[in-house]
Amino acid sequence: MANPIKKRDLLLIGLAVIILAFLWQAPPESTSRVPFDDDHKPYYELVKTDGKKAAEKFCADCHNEDDLPFSAEHPSKSRCLFCHKMQRP
Repeated sequence: MANPIKKRDLLLIGLAVIILAFLWQAPPESTSRVPFDDDHKPYYELVKTDGKKAAEKFCADCHNEDDLPFSAEHPSKSRCLFCHKMQRP
């Protein structure tokens, strides 16, 4: 004899549907990716060998107020690769 579905099972299924619906409505990714160009290629290799934190140390060499300034809305500049993802070459 089959067991009937219990109330708690229905609540769990309903909660899962609500969470999935919420996640489905997430906005598209809007942060630009790190270009795969001659300027950034060495850092792609550095990420592979030493990790993101090692590569992030060099971002400010070019991305600063003098060379390539940040917009006024730009958040903390310490974790560049947390938001800016690497492209897949």
